[in-house]
Amino acid sequence: MKSEEIHLSAPENSPEYRAAAGIVSALRGAGFEAYLVGGAVRDLVLGKTPEDYDVTTSAHPEQVTALFEHSIPVGAAFGVVTVVANSMNFEVATFREERDYEDGRRPGTLRYSRTPEEDVARRDFTVNALLFDPEKSLVIDFVGGLADLRRSVLRTIGDARTRFSEDYLRMLRAVRFAVRFRFELEKETAAAIRELSHKLVFLSAERVRDELTRMLCGPDPDRAFRKLSELGILSVVLPEVEAMHGVEQPEKFHPEGDVFEHTMQMLSHIAWPTPELGWAVLLHDAGKPPCRTVDSDGNLHFYGHENRGAAMAREILLRLKAPSALVKSVEQAVANHMRFAHVDKMRPAKWRRLIADPNFPVELELHRIDCMGSHRLLTNYLLLLDRIRELEAAGQEAVPLPLLTGRDLIALGIPPGPGMGKLLRHLNDLQLEGVVRTREEAIRALNEAR
Repeated sequence: MKSEEIHLSAPENSPEYRAAAGIVSALRGAGFEAYLVGGAVRDLVLGKTPEDYDVTTSAHPEQVTALFEHSIPVGAAFGVVTVVANSMNFEVATFREERDYEDGRRPGTLRYSRTPEEDVARRDFTVNALLFDPEKSLVIDFVGGLADLRRSVLRTIGDARTRFSEDYLRMLRAVRFAVRFRFELEKETAAAIRELSHKLVFLSAERVRDELTRMLCGPDPDRAFRKLSELGILSVVLPEVEAMHGVEQPEKFHPEGDVFEHTMQMLSHIAWPTPELGWAVLLHDAGKPPCRTVDSDGNLHFYGHENRGAAMAREILLRLKAPSALVKSVEQAVANHMRFAHVDKMRPAKWRRLIADPNFPVELELHRIDCMGSHRLLTNYLLLLDRIRELEAAGQEAVPLPLLTGRDLIALGIPPGPGMGKLLRHLNDLQLEGVVRTREEAIRALNEAR
C-alpha cells in the first residue's frame, strides 16, 4: 500500500506531549529512529486529546535503558521499556515483528525489525498504526489508516482472521473502538469477528472483564452491547445477558419492549458511569428470564427475579474475577432494586436506613435509570431526593448515633442476647421515627417495652 503523509499541528502546550516528544528527540540524538505511535496519533488526527503517548524506536531495550536514567525494563523481554519523564510514564517499544501466535493471546516468538513499516504491520487496526514525527509535525501512514479515519471505518491491518487469531481480545477492542469513535466495522473485519467469536472462551476472565467494563464506562454503552450481541460475542462472554432477548414484559410497566431492550434503554441513560453502576444496570434484570411465569389469565410475572438476579450477578462477576468490592456492590444493588417501588409507603425508620447505606448512591441512580428505561415516572426518586434535602436542611444524619447502646442496656439490667438486639432495634426505630429524641425518653421507652 502506498504511504501517505500529512502535516498536523502538535499540541505544544501539553506537558504529556512535550515529554513524549522529548523522548523521541533524545533517541534520535543518540542515532536511533523514533516516532510517536498508536492511539495518541489517531486522537491527534481526530482533534481529540490523547490519554497517553507511546514511542516506537529502532533502539533495543538495553539501549533505551542505557540512554534514559529513569527507566523501568519490566517489559524488556517483549521489547518494551517504560521511560519516566517529568514524573510521567511512557512506553518505549522497539520496532518488532510478532509471530507464531499459538493460543490467541500472545506471540510465540518476537523478532526485532529494522523499519517502522515492519513494526506497524503487526498492529491491530489501521487507525491505530499511524506514526508522528514531532520534529516535522508529520503524520506518516503505511497502512491506510488516514483514509479509514476520513471514512470513519475500523479495519484490521491485513487479513482480519489472522489479526484476530493472533489475539482474540482484538474482537472486543474492535467493538469498543467502533462505538467510541462512531466508526463502521469494515465488512471483512465484522465477518471475521462473527466467525471467530467462539474463540473468546480462551481469553483470561480478567481481560474480558476489563474490556466489558471499559464499554460500560465509555460512551454509548447501549450501542456497544447491541453490537456485541449482533456479532455473536455476547452469547459467548455473557450468555445471561443474551438470554434477555425475546423475554417479553407487561406493556403497562415496560412499553419499551423485552428485557434486553429495557436493559439497553437503561444503558443509554447512564449519566455518570462507574463500574459498579454499569454492571448493576447490565445485570439488574438477569433473573427475569429464569423467573418468567404466566398465570391462568395470561399475565406475565417475574416473582423473585431480584433475588435470583443478585445471585446470578454474583456468579457472573466471580466468573470474570471481578474485585470483591465490585461484586458486593452490584449484588446488593440488584437484590434491592425493586424496593424503591415502595418508598412512598416506607416508615421513616426504613427509608432513613435505606439512604444511610454506603451503596445507596449506586442503588438510587440504578432506580432512576430503571424508571427512565421504562415508564419514565420519577415520583419515588424525587420523593427520596426531597427527604434527603429535608434531613440536610435540619442538620440531621440519616441514621444518627443511637441514644442507648448495648452497654447501656447491660447497665440497666438487661442481659446480652437476642432479646437485647430486638430492644436496640426497637429503640432505634423510635429514634428514627422521631418518637424519642433524648436519652431519658429512650430509657422510658425501654422500660415500657421490657
